[in-house]
Amino acid sequence: MSNHQILGYQPGSSPIHRVNATVKLVFLLLVSVAAMTTYDTRFLVATSILSLVIFKVSGIKWRQISFVVKFIAFFTIINIVAVYLFDPSYGVRLYKSNTVLWQGIGRFNLTTQELFYLFNLCLKYICTVPLALVFLLTTHPSHFASSLNKIGVNYKISYAIALALRYIPDIQETYFSISQAQQARGFDMSKKAGLLKRIKGVVNIATPLIFTSIERIDTISTAMEIRQFGTRSKRSWYVSEPFRGYDYIILLFAIIMLVITILLFFVNGSRFYNPWI
Repeated sequence: MSNHQILGYQPGSSPIHRVNATVKLVFLLLVSVAAMTTYDTRFLVATSILSLVIFKVSGIKWRQISFVVKFIAFFTIINIVAVYLFDPSYGVRLYKSNTVLWQGIGRFNLTTQELFYLFNLCLKYICTVPLALVFLLTTHPSHFASSLNKIGVNYKISYAIALALRYIPDIQETYFSISQAQQARGFDMSKKAGLLKRIKGVVNIATPLIFTSIERIDTISTAMEIRQFGTRSKRSWYVSEPFRGYDYIILLFAIIMLVITILLFFVNGSRFYNPWI
């Protein structure tokens, strides 16, 4: 696995890279809350477009996140199908209208209302997933930790979050190294192998990966204790990011988006936008 396939911080010079790390996190959280709270299709479509534009501006390459996106898309499809199978007439009851597109077996009819509801669910993923990937790939862990500490978060918590962000690509590298070692010993984990054989291969990788991770955690903990980490109430940071003018504008924009979802609740009379009224 080459470095460009590692899901972790990727250095760059895009406008998104220059945004304060804390601002990016707050923006992600506020927009995600707004998108998950409302079912107003107009707002979700606009937010989806915004999310994709931010992803494009960030300069992230498809090859860097293709596996993750395919993985998320696979489980999104499973979720959508499960929602339909569990209650195929939920959209009809929700929007108080029934336009049958396909007469199925028993209660499994395909209606415009159910498709519209499932479409809104898909939009929620499009709103949030690109933003989460942008945050993960454009945020330097050290910048993020120092920014969190600057706004009042305890430096121990800030440092723990930074370690977690740094550890994601390390886990991927370790997983790939163990996978190569297993394949060198004759464990076929390619698409040609059967499902059970591939599951067994993943288990064979997961076991040493867990023990390797525990050993690494113990090493880091020991190193931090030797350096008396946590003995003082405050600490200085080698890397620190100031809040700039455009950071405050981005924060304000995120707050406005959250306020819009609240206003839409009163406009629509509920969380749902009903075009059949």
